[in-house]
Amino acid sequence: MQFQFALCLADAMLSGPPTLASVRARCTKALGGKLEWVASLSKGVLQEHTDNWHPNIRKDLAKSILKHPAFQSAWVSPEPPRIRRFFLTSPTLARPPFSLQNCVLPDLPTGGHIARWLHLELPYLDWFADVGGRNIRADDERLRHYSYKWVAKRSGGFRLLEIPKSRLSALQRRILHELVEYVPPHESAHGFRARHSCVTGAQPHVGQQVVVRLDLQDFFISVSALRITALFRTLGYPESAARVLTGLCTSQVPSRVLDARDAAKYEFEQPRPDWLTRKRFQSPHLPQGAPTSPALANLCAFNLDLRLQAAAESLDARYTRYADDLVFSGGRQFERAAARFISLVGTIALEEGFSINFRKTRVMSRGSCQRVTGIVVNEKVNVARSERDQLKAILHNCVRYGPTTQNRAGLSDFRGHLMGRLAHVKMITPLHGQRMERLSEQIIW
Repeated sequence: MQFQFALCLADAMLSGPPTLASVRARCTKALGGKLEWVASLSKGVLQEHTDNWHPNIRKDLAKSILKHPAFQSAWVSPEPPRIRRFFLTSPTLARPPFSLQNCVLPDLPTGGHIARWLHLELPYLDWFADVGGRNIRADDERLRHYSYKWVAKRSGGFRLLEIPKSRLSALQRRILHELVEYVPPHESAHGFRARHSCVTGAQPHVGQQVVVRLDLQDFFISVSALRITALFRTLGYPESAARVLTGLCTSQVPSRVLDARDAAKYEFEQPRPDWLTRKRFQSPHLPQGAPTSPALANLCAFNLDLRLQAAAESLDARYTRYADDLVFSGGRQFERAAARFISLVGTIALEEGFSINFRKTRVMSRGSCQRVTGIVVNEKVNVARSERDQLKAILHNCVRYGPTTQNRAGLSDFRGHLMGRLAHVKMITPLHGQRMERLSEQIIW
């Protein structure tokens, strides 16, 4: 009872500037009239909390009120005070971490602010944020916010793409470009960042004695909605606003999507996900296919990157991460400790909510071909000779026999496919790329 009373007084005090006259006036208004002990209480509380006057200190302020002698004497009087008027203040953004003090994040303390920011009415915001979990229960695909597609991986296995429909995708892109992108990830993260690429992620590992490559298993679906909410809370957003933003950026996969086995549609026999993977898909998680997922995954992996970089530096090694690819490289000292270090990485990943797919772990010494995110790094960043020669042969045959003779896979946009491969080579090795580009200009499409 006393603590609730103190909380009401704390709300009155925090609803305005931290000056003695102002605080005393608001407390008097809350109590319904002038009381002698209010001046002493206001002065004592201000002396203790003036330097940190913020809504986040509400409970600390209430504890100070409870301990103050003026309040204690008033509470045991024949006529204890009563709250006559309540000060209900709207949630406000808390202070972000010191490293983000210069980030200008949108002021979105409530769902109403988020709705106005996204040019939505509140019922539509509730619908897109899927607060009630309707998406996973919808039988009609037209009522779902995502479309689903199973894709076979080149390295084996299958990947479920969760592709947001156009309106939700537009909302997610605004959240990405006007909020999430303002928060910088760890310096070791090179995927899905401006002015970073697979090339910048590979360059630190050029000319090293040994290169170790590991793979994070189920990277996106390992990031739960609870972690995304905690991330937005860390940025200063109140819990209600953080939950709405999380709902817009996460999804749950219906059971019938996980149970579908349409080999004719997908041209392969889709396997049933194991129990753990199924649980992750059915729980709110980052969907692979949403525009916000890569950047949010990078931010949620910040502590993982911090610890792995520290572990690598303890052995005078280097560390980079490109999406779910973890790459470490170093000299003789790191080479001798490689086996123990891989176990350490697995332990750190588990502690941070991720897991390592040890079947994809590669330890590449200097005498072998050291490849990082598809780029050879033995002496310089380079494209593998076999890939370069194959592309050159395809371009030559396209010039000589026509492009239709080289489209053996029956790709609908074979020209775009070739130009993409050519751009990749040009990004890594500009000289070879320019030569192939001159050859491609001779093709008659």
